[in-house]
Amino acid sequence: MLKKLFSEAVLYGVSTVLIRLINYTLIPIHTKVFAPAEFGIVSIFYAYAVLFNALYSYGMETTFFRFMSKADESEKPQVYNRILTSLISSSLLFSAIMYGFSAEIASFLGYANAQHYVQWFAILFAIDAILIIPFAKLRAEHKAKQFVSLKLAEVIVTVGLNLFFLVICPKIYSGDSPETISWFYNPNLGIGYAFLSNLYAKAFVLLLLWKAFANWRPAWDWTHMKQYYKYGFPFILTGVAVFVNESSDKLMLEAWLPEGFYSFGDSTYAVGVYSACYKLSIFITLAVTAFKYAAEPFFFAQADDKNSPETFSRVMRYFIIVLMIMVVGVCTNIDWLSSIFIRRDSYKVGLSIVPFLLMANMFLGIYYSLSVWFKVTDRTKFGAFISLGGALVTLLGNYLLIPVLGYHGSAIATLICYALMAITSYVLGQRYYPIPYKLGNALLHMIGGLLFILFAYYLHKGDFWGNFFLQNCIFAGYLIFVGLIERKEIKKMLQRH
Repeated sequence: MLKKLFSEAVLYGVSTVLIRLINYTLIPIHTKVFAPAEFGIVSIFYAYAVLFNALYSYGMETTFFRFMSKADESEKPQVYNRILTSLISSSLLFSAIMYGFSAEIASFLGYANAQHYVQWFAILFAIDAILIIPFAKLRAEHKAKQFVSLKLAEVIVTVGLNLFFLVICPKIYSGDSPETISWFYNPNLGIGYAFLSNLYAKAFVLLLLWKAFANWRPAWDWTHMKQYYKYGFPFILTGVAVFVNESSDKLMLEAWLPEGFYSFGDSTYAVGVYSACYKLSIFITLAVTAFKYAAEPFFFAQADDKNSPETFSRVMRYFIIVLMIMVVGVCTNIDWLSSIFIRRDSYKVGLSIVPFLLMANMFLGIYYSLSVWFKVTDRTKFGAFISLGGALVTLLGNYLLIPVLGYHGSAIATLICYALMAITSYVLGQRYYPIPYKLGNALLHMIGGLLFILFAYYLHKGDFWGNFFLQNCIFAGYLIFVGLIERKEIKKMLQRH
C-alpha cells in the first residue's frame, strides 16, 4: 500500500508541479500588468474567497471519503448522490442570496463600485462547491490520471484567458483596430478579467464533468444526512479558521499597518508585496497538496489495519525529509527563483519573509499528516478546536507584530500558528490514536536544515554566479547531512529492491 501511495503521490506531485507552474505564470503576468496596489486588491478578494469556499463546502469532501470507506459497494452510489444533492442545493441557495445582496456586500467590503465582482464570485463559489464531490470521487476511485487531466485543463484555460484579456487584448485595443474586439472586451474592467478568467475556466471544467452529473440521482435521507452533517459540520469551523490563518494576515496588514511604515508605499502596496512573496512558498505548497490528494483516501483505507500506526509513522518520516530538503533548496536559490516568478523589482523588497513562510507551510503539511487521528476516529470536533486555536494565535500575532514588524510580523505569526497547530495535534493524537512518530529524527532534520539556512544567509554574496555556486555548495552539504542521518534507512530500502 505504501508503494501505491508513493506512486499516486508522485503522479499527483508531478502533475501538481506542472499545473501550479502553469498557474504561477499568472504571477509574472499580474505583477507586470498590475502595480502592487492593484495586485493587493486581487489578493484581498481571493482572501475572502477562502472563507466562502469553506462555508459552501461545509466539510463534505472529507465526509465523503470517510463514509465511502465505510460503505459497501451497493451503498457507495447513494453516499455520492446524497452528498452531491446537499451541496448542489445549498450552493444554489447561498449564491442566490449573495447575488441578490451583491451591492451591500461590496459596500461592506469597502469596494462600493465592485458589485459585479461579488456577483461573479457568487457564481464561482457555487460551481467550485458543486465540483468538490465529482473530483473527490475520482480520488477515491484512484482515477488520478483523469483527476489530473481535468485540473490541468482548468489551469491552462485560466492562464490562457488571463493572457488573452490582460496582455493581448489591451495591445489590440490600443492599436489601429480597437473595434475588432470592442464587442466583447471592455478596457475599464481591468483587474476584473483576472476574476472572469477564473470563472470561465471553472464553468469549462463543469461541462467536462458532465458524466459525473449524468450519473447523479437526487437523493435525500435525513437518517444518513444527519450522520454526514455531524461528521462534517466541525469542518465549517475549521474552514473559518483556515480563512483566518491563510487570509487574515493580508486583511490585517492592510488595516493595521501604521501610516508611513514603509517608504516605498502604503498598506495596500505592502499587501501586494507580501502576497507576491508569499507565492514563493509554492514549492512547499505543491508537495503538501500532492501529499494531501494521495494521502487522504490512503489514510481512510488503512485505518483498520493493525499495522497502520507504523505505516503512518513511516509516511510522516519521509514527508518531513522531502519538505525540509525543499525548504533548504528554495532558501539557497531564492535569488534566481524570485526573478522567474516576480517580474517587477518593486516586489522583491519582501523576499526576506520567504524562509518564514516556507517553514510555516511545512508545519501546515505536518499538521495535515497528523490530522489522520481525528479523521479516522470520527473526532472531527478536535480538528475544529485546533484550527480555531490556531486562528486566535494568528489574529493575536498579527495584531501585536504588524505595527512593529510590518509584513515580517504577518509571516512570523503564520509560522507560530502552524507550528502550534502541529504540536497540539501531535500531543492530542498520541492520547487518542497513538502513532510511533520518530520525533527525534524529525527535529534533527528540521534543526539541521535551519542551521544550513542561517549559514547560507550569512555567506550570501553580491556576485550572482559566485553566490549561486556558494549557496548550492551549502545545499549539497545539507543533502549529505540528510544522507548520513538516513544511511540505515537508505540501506534497507536498497536491500528491499
